[in-house]
Amino acid sequence: MTATAKVTSVRWVMGDGKTVTCAGPGTPYTPDHGKSRSPTCGHRYEQAAYDKPGQHYKGSATATWTVEWSAPALGDAGTLTETRTTPFTVRVVEVQAFGTR
Repeated sequence: MTATAKVTSVRWVMGDGKTVTCAGPGTPYTPDHGKSRSPTCGHRYEQAAYDKPGQHYKGSATATWTVEWSAPALGDAGTLTETRTTPFTVRVVEVQAFGTR
């Protein structure tokens, strides 16, 4: 039997009232990205978390996986979908505004 699993989407509940759904697993961060936006999917917090309990935003990421499998010895194959949700917290302590009056 063989099976191949791939992340087909990730739904981020950001904790600030916004939800972002990304196709695929996203782009891994590398230091050369610096502070630039993600080339595939991203979110920018617009308010610091000072007024939140514990000074953190609490959110979750739900990954949808597509699994293709085959069992040649049995002459069988198929595709199934699985989801996994992971909670996260993020502390946003400073938000800067440019070009505003």
